[in-house]
Amino acid sequence: MPIRERQQKRTPRKTGTSSQGKPSGNRKPSPKKKSPGRFATELVGRVGELRLDYAKPDRRTIISHSYFTTPWKLLPPIYLDDTGTAYTLLVNPSGGLVGGDRLSIDMNLNRDAHVLISSPSANRVYRTEGKISEQHINITVGSGAILEWLPEHTIPFAGSRFRQILHATLAPGATLLLWDAVASGRIAREERWAFTDLENEIRITTASGSSLLERYVLDPASDLGCVGLADEWNYVASFYVVNDAVAPEVWSRLESKIAPILDERPGHVLGGVSTPTVPGVAVKLLTQTAPDLIDMLDALWATIREELWNLPPVSLRKY
Repeated sequence: MPIRERQQKRTPRKTGTSSQGKPSGNRKPSPKKKSPGRFATELVGRVGELRLDYAKPDRRTIISHSYFTTPWKLLPPIYLDDTGTAYTLLVNPSGGLVGGDRLSIDMNLNRDAHVLISSPSANRVYRTEGKISEQHINITVGSGAILEWLPEHTIPFAGSRFRQILHATLAPGATLLLWDAVASGRIAREERWAFTDLENEIRITTASGSSLLERYVLDPASDLGCVGLADEWNYVASFYVVNDAVAPEVWSRLESKIAPILDERPGHVLGGVSTPTVPGVAVKLLTQTAPDLIDMLDALWATIREELWNLPPVSLRKY
């Protein structure tokens, strides 16, 4: 497990001297300070900020303003097709989150911008001795803008503690596709549901003030926070599509197209689709393997893009 420690500047020890440069002999040596333990938790954890503003001055969406601090890194957008969509990777080269990390993302899409977000690899959360790892995400989607939020899933290691809060606010006519997925742990190492606790909150608020809310707290060691029916599965995912300007019959048609996809792999995939209180569709998903999870995302995403914009799927580059 990588441990990030602040580097302490070392200075040579000074002894008391007289004006002639000889030892004064009347100054007692200062007591030695206790050095922190090798794994002192107060030296672990970073506060990382990522701020992104997008605009569409012509046919392409661009990053009009950006700011980031370690461990976030920002790569320039990639353009995968002729729609001008700014494909941006969320890059955290540190390898994952440790206890005490507090990462934030503030993202703003101006009018008519089209942004596709993903990440190069899964979001790993490492074991902690006490402090929690946190990620706070605030998203604003302007009028007529489109955000396709499709990061890789989160893997909570055994003994890890993770809290994620994602709030998205949509202007009139804005569209949000939001994918959020969590693994039960490092499955190959038999760490299924072995994390200490995991909290997740997703809130999507439309221009009218109505909102969709998903919130859960999992503590596998307790009866109160047990994982319930998900215990037999290895991956849990949610997929939300929201737009207050789409006709209700479009959402009904999309729901009827998604339902058969969820029934294609009995025993390997378990899912459901519904129309929530806000204009859109909501999909909940359980899978046994990571390939099942990825295949379901690809199928659902392709169906949504075709129904809403008559656009084909795109192949996401991860570098």
